[in-house]
Amino acid sequence: MRELAKLAAEAKEHLLGKIVPFWRSLRDDERGGWYGYMSYDLKTDREAVKGCILNSRITWFFSNVYLCWKEGLISEEDCRKYGFSPEDIKAEAEHGYAFLREHCLDRKNGGIYWSLHADGTPEDTTKHTYNQAFSIYALSSYYEALGDEEALKTAFELFELIEGKCTDEVGYLEAFTVDFQPESNEKLSENGVMAAKTMNTLLHVFEAYTQLYKISGNEKVGKRLKWILDTFADKIYNPERHRQEVFFDEDYNSIIDLHSYGHDIETAWLIDLGVEILKDPDYEKKLTPITKDLTAQIYKVAFDGHSLANECERGVVNTHRIWWVQAESVVGFLNGYRKDSSHGEYLDAALRQWEFILEHVVDQRSGSEWFWEVDEAGKPYPDRPIVEPWKCPYHNGRMCIEILRRT
Repeated sequence: MRELAKLAAEAKEHLLGKIVPFWRSLRDDERGGWYGYMSYDLKTDREAVKGCILNSRITWFFSNVYLCWKEGLISEEDCRKYGFSPEDIKAEAEHGYAFLREHCLDRKNGGIYWSLHADGTPEDTTKHTYNQAFSIYALSSYYEALGDEEALKTAFELFELIEGKCTDEVGYLEAFTVDFQPESNEKLSENGVMAAKTMNTLLHVFEAYTQLYKISGNEKVGKRLKWILDTFADKIYNPERHRQEVFFDEDYNSIIDLHSYGHDIETAWLIDLGVEILKDPDYEKKLTPITKDLTAQIYKVAFDGHSLANECERGVVNTHRIWWVQAESVVGFLNGYRKDSSHGEYLDAALRQWEFILEHVVDQRSGSEWFWEVDEAGKPYPDRPIVEPWKCPYHNGRMCIEILRRT
């Protein structure tokens, strides 16, 4: 199809010509990892905190760009057009892995710190389940790309740590002290509530375990994937409101009326991918109606013909256009069309969303990447940075990679 071919070509150009060079320029060759902050006016703070989530996500990103080359989705000629080689991408992934191994990992207590000082020493020693999951995601992808057995071993050690220290009889707990004593969950609680459990953490544990299962086929990981899918279906998904609930008490009772549009469209395609990798027809039968419902509802209530609003809290819609929400909607709508090609409106939505991103969310200034957020008309908010501990190439880079893999 001509539209999909054009989308793939533009995504490849954006990936290799915009996102890859930007993040390569932020590599810290002296102290490891990547610089952790760039302001709206494009000033890099080389002494800023280095978030471990940021560095895990960047390691994941470069591992997957290298995988795209190995899979034949990008060529050496494609890379050299923009001034680098596949070996340079491999070196970026190796750089990220070295930083995770040597600085982010707590050799004494186990697990991954929350953040580090610019010199790589611990800054915030909180151990969060969400953060452990992203390191598994990065390490598993790094193993798939480069075949490093030590990375796979560390991924499984973190898996066992989550299962042994970060769960109770109901599900996944959230935040812990450096030695894994439970503490309050400020880091993943928002909207005026303090959540004991969150949809967000559950989703990204699932995402990480999906990648770990993909490269290992480990039976214990597969069993936990099925448990998470059952939890999504039975406790997180709200069939009456055609959405996921977001923040919960200890027993997965929802504690706020909140519809997170970006998380729902992201969840739809991540669950479909996990079910596809599991190859269990019972779970495909159980989860496919849910992911179709989530996609349909987001198209109905959140997509305005060109972009996606942020969320709806207690009936009030936040119309800001957040960078990651826009990226996930492209993949989510493409996934919905791939699951059922009779839904041509989803393909059209993905294409319109991509146009909005290129015109309004991508920062056209030299030396920049994407704005954090813009308003409904596409005007950027100048008080939001270009890089900080949550702002990285995970969502927008993954969008480009998923477009290539799906088209």
